[in-house]
Amino acid sequence: MRKFAVVKNEHLKYGVKAEDIKLPVRATKTSVAYDIYSPTQEVIPAGETKLIFSNLKAYFNDDEVLYLATTSGMGKKGIMLAQGIGVIESDYADNESNDGNLGFMLYNHGKTDFVVNVGDKIGQAWFAKFLVVDNEIPPTATRKGGFGSTKK
Repeated sequence: MRKFAVVKNEHLKYGVKAEDIKLPVRATKTSVAYDIYSPTQEVIPAGETKLIFSNLKAYFNDDEVLYLATTSGMGKKGIMLAQGIGVIESDYADNESNDGNLGFMLYNHGKTDFVVNVGDKIGQAWFAKFLVVDNEIPPTATRKGGFGSTKK
């Protein structure tokens, strides 16, 4: 089971309504990633970072991961994910602190401010299977929080 959904109303950011959130789509029939769109207008000053939440969450299987990245078009404009790539685990959806709201920490390494408009692509997301080692001692911890909370 894999799907995108809008986060619960109490976790929506930027004063937008659930019905105004555009669900991710693949641009072509051979696209690997789903394009994710901004629900807000933001200015990212040159040399600075801005976290933009998508107001979306993703459901997928426990043996899968959701990767987040910027688009090549954003890279041409000097915009990248601050951490290089986003790694989302399946238990991020529905977490108690932000309901799994997918966030893009965008860094502007260009020389001019970058404007993100409502409806602009702020990144892309793709699902993949992952493997674990045969001699792993299975973890027992469960996620409590949202963005950046794995070790909290």
